[in-house]
Amino acid sequence: MPSWFKLLLFGLFLSSIPTWLRVTTAGRAVQSFAKQAAAEIRFIASSFTATTPDDSMSNDASTGRTPVYFLGHGGPNIKEQVMHPAHHILKRLGKEITTKVKPKAVVALSAHWQGFQDTIEVNTAESMGLIYDFYGFPAHYYEWKYPNTGDPALAEKIIGLLRNAGIKAEGVRRGLDHGVWASYSVAFDPETNPLNVPIVQVSLFDEENPDLHYALGKALSSLRDEGVLIITSGMAVHNLREYGQWAGKQGAADYATTFDDALKEAAETPPDSRQQAMADLLKREDAKKAHPTFEHLLPVHVAAGAASEERGKQIWTLPEGSMSWAQYRFGEVGKSATFSTPNSYRAYTLGSMPIASRTMIGVCGLFFFIVGYARAYLEDIALAQR
Repeated sequence: MPSWFKLLLFGLFLSSIPTWLRVTTAGRAVQSFAKQAAAEIRFIASSFTATTPDDSMSNDASTGRTPVYFLGHGGPNIKEQVMHPAHHILKRLGKEITTKVKPKAVVALSAHWQGFQDTIEVNTAESMGLIYDFYGFPAHYYEWKYPNTGDPALAEKIIGLLRNAGIKAEGVRRGLDHGVWASYSVAFDPETNPLNVPIVQVSLFDEENPDLHYALGKALSSLRDEGVLIITSGMAVHNLREYGQWAGKQGAADYATTFDDALKEAAETPPDSRQQAMADLLKREDAKKAHPTFEHLLPVHVAAGAASEERGKQIWTLPEGSMSWAQYRFGEVGKSATFSTPNSYRAYTLGSMPIASRTMIGVCGLFFFIVGYARAYLEDIALAQR
């Protein structure tokens, strides 16, 4: 076969890669892996665009005000989904918190604990087990442990702050629900990145009022000046009713993308008008599709309220099926942000790459093909001369 014909066939092969990726089972598997790798690469690359981390400028809780986080916590299976991009993002956020923020304690609010009527409940327990508030998972999920301790003194202080702000509050004793321990098991892996500080969980209100939850965050805000880190958790988009429809499929529902975008815009609104922008989210036409019930959204309202006059930033997002994994930080990590916000990779495929990028890949592939072909040719000549 003539060499020029081989090169032509190889060029045709390169040009067919995007189509192959889209229409074959193996191709879709490769594409899925590539998407996951792309998310991690973009996240890592973004860290090099920000100021180089410096321990002397980190937000050590003993010297500065802590930021506020909203984590997209997923289900309990996120602990085992080590190839899912969100797993890697949670790990990196956990590392940021333990090495840069260095809190003295954590106040946790989760989508999976709502108080009684108009009363906020605060966990006053010093020793806490786990609550397995999910069903249909493998048996070993209900045997998982996550080492943690409470802080009764901090819990009583929180109750006092809430009452002083006109919020009814009472202490209760309970375990940690999976909205806390599932994501913490990844972010603060006990073996590789232990948190090693007390966790006090605070409930949400038992009503879907965004302004009440914003006020709840405001009432907790002063704790940030004492080295206490506020972490809220839920999901930017959470529609379990349609979750099964997306099993094995790529992409995301239209509402998952549009509402995710709207949340980003609201959370990043200047603080003087942020509360209204956040409240307006619940009035959107796509709101009830994105959140048939709002308990997974309201934690980000608490985070925004606790941020006070500091701005919010979407750290990373991934609309996926009927969900979105957006992660947010309000306030900065000291003077040195450890990474900037990478773009989501919602529709990232080789087929969607710019022509220039595909051309470059083709040229590089062709170059290595020619080098390999020439090497084989020279080796054949050398063997013939022996």
